[in-house]
Amino acid sequence: MKEKFIAPEYKKDAFHCPYCGVYAKQSWCDTHYNYLGQFLSNPDLKLCHCSHCYKLSYWYKEKMITPTTGGIELPNEDLPEDVLELYNEAKDIITKSPRGAAALLRLALQLLCEHLGGEGKNINDDIAKLVSEGLPVLIQQSLDIVRVVGNNAVHPGTIDIADNYELAATLFSLINIIADDRITKPKQVQTVYQSLPSNLIAAIEKRDSK
Repeated sequence: MKEKFIAPEYKKDAFHCPYCGVYAKQSWCDTHYNYLGQFLSNPDLKLCHCSHCYKLSYWYKEKMITPTTGGIELPNEDLPEDVLELYNEAKDIITKSPRGAAALLRLALQLLCEHLGGEGKNINDDIAKLVSEGLPVLIQQSLDIVRVVGNNAVHPGTIDIADNYELAATLFSLINIIADDRITKPKQVQTVYQSLPSNLIAAIEKRDSK
């Protein structure tokens, strides 16, 4: 089962590090500066130290400012290269433009649907095709959420995505959920199946050919 992603949160003792992606203990400390020979602290600026990769994240007024990716989970390793590129590009801009990130993820979804057997021209038609082939309802809903929110980012409608970081951030998780169900799990099953003794595989295939 996929490990639940724990997003970085101000003053939280442990979460998935925005740098290394590992769930690890986090240590918080104040920042100090020298002003005319006096060491003063800045109560609004905090540092957070990851116990796994030892890198520092910077937080200003309880919000992460470095790295700029915020609390976005790392992409599924099995995402196709072109989808992965858009995922990371969206991750890099989400704190500055949630709408821009949502628009990029809509394009990523279009490419992902093509990899899953669609034509890559119309997302709605590709989802309908996947549904007709037995797509689970949970994955269909995930696809449609990314599609609808992404469409509103490109063509403003009833959903205001302009400053909605939380909504845009959920789209990353949904892309990973789709990839996990449609790519990663079948890949894992196939790997185990191919590891079976050849005589057992032959017996299974003979049974299924009847």
